[in-house]
Amino acid sequence: MQNRRPNLSEDLATAIRTMIFDGRLEAGMRVNEVHLAEQLGVSRTPLREALSTLIAEGAITVSPRRGCFVKPLTIEEAQSIYPIRAILDPEALRLAGIPSDKRFKKLDAINNKLRTAKDVMRAIKLDDAWHRELWSECPNAVLKDMIEQFMRRTRRYELASMREHRNVLGSTESHDDIAAALRDGNLKRACTRLRKSLNDGAQPVLEWLAQRDSNTK
Repeated sequence: MQNRRPNLSEDLATAIRTMIFDGRLEAGMRVNEVHLAEQLGVSRTPLREALSTLIAEGAITVSPRRGCFVKPLTIEEAQSIYPIRAILDPEALRLAGIPSDKRFKKLDAINNKLRTAKDVMRAIKLDDAWHRELWSECPNAVLKDMIEQFMRRTRRYELASMREHRNVLGSTESHDDIAAALRDGNLKRACTRLRKSLNDGAQPVLEWLAQRDSNTK
């Protein structure tokens, strides 16, 4: 009998999520449980648990009598999820308050790495890390968990969009503006700038989806 680690299904969910993010499991592709279990070296029971997690996240969808599929990227979903990030993140920052000197140093270090990032996946991971550090001291754990969920959902769109355009995320200037407002002690302005940055960041993705849809008509 195969031994199972307590967090095996979580590890598998992370592995499958990465396969979706980097394009090994493309949008619309059917998830073959047998092949995927063999590829990951696990039994189908923890794999199904992992797939259930991804179904709850919206990355995987289930079709009756057909199985699991990687959820297609749609402009309707993108238009729904991006505005929610623009609500949640500023609230988390408001609750976190003005960063300490230690947090400012971490924010600057992450942003400097982002300036020179050439790889799409690395750029998005650094951007996510910067935002996590920004509201890391938010006392509302539920709010932070919600942001993480929406972060994963928007990441699929950002990766697909940037692979198509062959460009790298460019958000360091808005990060600088947010940090500058915080250094001035102006938390309200920082939250407003963060909201604008998230809304602006959605535009290239929405434009890509609109162009993609028009090309398929």
